[in-house]
Amino acid sequence: MIFAAAEVAGVLTDLFVILLATKIGDEVFRRLGQPAIVGEILAGVIVGPSVLGLVHAGEAVEVFAELGVVFLLFWVGLETRITELAAVGRPAALVGLLGVVLPFGGGYGLGVALDESTATSIFIAAALVATSVGITSAVLVDLGLLGTRAGRTILGAAVVDDILAMILLAVAAGLAAEGGLDASSVLVVLALALTFVAFFALGGTAFMRRRPQILHVPRFSESPLLPAVILCLGLAALAAQIGLAAIIGAFLAGMMVAETKEQHPIEEEVAPLYAFFPPFFFGFIGIELDLGALADPGALALLGGVTALAIVTKLAGAWLGALSLGRGPAAFIAVGMVPRGEVGIIVAGIGRVANVIDDELFAVIVGMSVATTLLVPPVLRLLAPRAAASEESAASGGAPPHPHRR
Repeated sequence: MIFAAAEVAGVLTDLFVILLATKIGDEVFRRLGQPAIVGEILAGVIVGPSVLGLVHAGEAVEVFAELGVVFLLFWVGLETRITELAAVGRPAALVGLLGVVLPFGGGYGLGVALDESTATSIFIAAALVATSVGITSAVLVDLGLLGTRAGRTILGAAVVDDILAMILLAVAAGLAAEGGLDASSVLVVLALALTFVAFFALGGTAFMRRRPQILHVPRFSESPLLPAVILCLGLAALAAQIGLAAIIGAFLAGMMVAETKEQHPIEEEVAPLYAFFPPFFFGFIGIELDLGALADPGALALLGGVTALAIVTKLAGAWLGALSLGRGPAAFIAVGMVPRGEVGIIVAGIGRVANVIDDELFAVIVGMSVATTLLVPPVLRLLAPRAAASEESAASGGAPPHPHRR
C-alpha cells in the first residue's frame, strides 16, 4: 500500500507540474500577444526531460494527453455543423488530397535517399502527411475564425489527411511486422475508415437532428453533458479500435451533439472540460521532445531538412487545393495545414516500437512535429486579418464563432 500511495503521489505531482507550467506559459504568451498554445508547448519542453527533468512521459501523463486532444476535438466538433463542412466539401477534399500526395512523395523520397528500408520510408512519409487538427483548431478558436469558410476547409481537409495517414500507418506497420504488403488489409482499413466517417457524419448527425431531445432521455442525467461525454468517449474508442485516430471519433461525436444545441447550450457545460484537459496534450508535445538526441550536428542538419521538407510540401499541396477560394484564404489554409503535432509523434512512436525508426530518426521526427507546431500559430495570427477580410468580402454567410476561448 505504501508503494501504491507513493505511485499515486508521483502521478498527481506530474499532473500538477504540467498543468501549472502550461498555464504559466499560457499567461506569459497571452501577455506578450502571442498564441497561448505556443507557451504551453514550450512549458512542456522546460519541465520535461530535455531541460528541468521534472516530468517524464509516463502512462498517466499520456492518458491525460490523449483525453486532452479528444476533448479538444470534441469541442471543435461542437462548433462545426455537417452542412458547414459540406459547403466547403470540394476545396476541403482537394486540400486534403494534395496535402497528402506531395508530403508523402517528399517523405518517401527522403527515406530512399537516406538508404532506409521501404517500411522506414513509409513511416517517414506518414509522419509528414497528417495535419494536427488539434493544434490548428485551437488557434482558430483563439482567433475567432473557426466558423469561417477557411476554418471549415481546414477542418474538413484535416479529417481527410488523418484518415489517409492512418491508412499509410497501417501499411507501414504491416510491412514492418510481416515484411510484405497485404493489399487486402489495406482495402479493409480503407473501407472501415470511409464507412465509419460516412455513417456518423451523415447518419449520426441526421439522427440527432431529428431527435434533438435524445440527450435528455436518460434519467441519470440532469443535463445533456454526461450522455454527450459518453458518446464522445465511445466514438473515440471505436475509432481507435478499428485502426483510426481516436480524435476522428471525438470530432464526429461533437458534430452529432452540435445538432442538439438549439435544445440546450451544451457548450457551456463542455467548456470546463475544454479548459482543463487540452493543456496536458500541449504540454505532452513539449515533454516528448528530446533535445539531447539532437545535439549531434548531423541530426540537427537532418532535422532542418525534414522540417523544411514538411513545411514546403504541405504548403504547396494545400495552397494549390485551396486556390479556388482566393489567394488570401489559400495562404491561411495552407499554413493552417502545416502542424504535425501529436500525429507526427504518434507515427514516430509506433515506428520506434516496430524497430523501423531508430532513436535519432525518432528525435528528428518529434523535433519536426514540435517545430511545425510552434511556427504555425504566430504566422496564422499574422495572416488572420487578410483571411477575415476575404471572408467578409465574399459574404459566405459562415456561422459566427463561439465566444468561449481558452
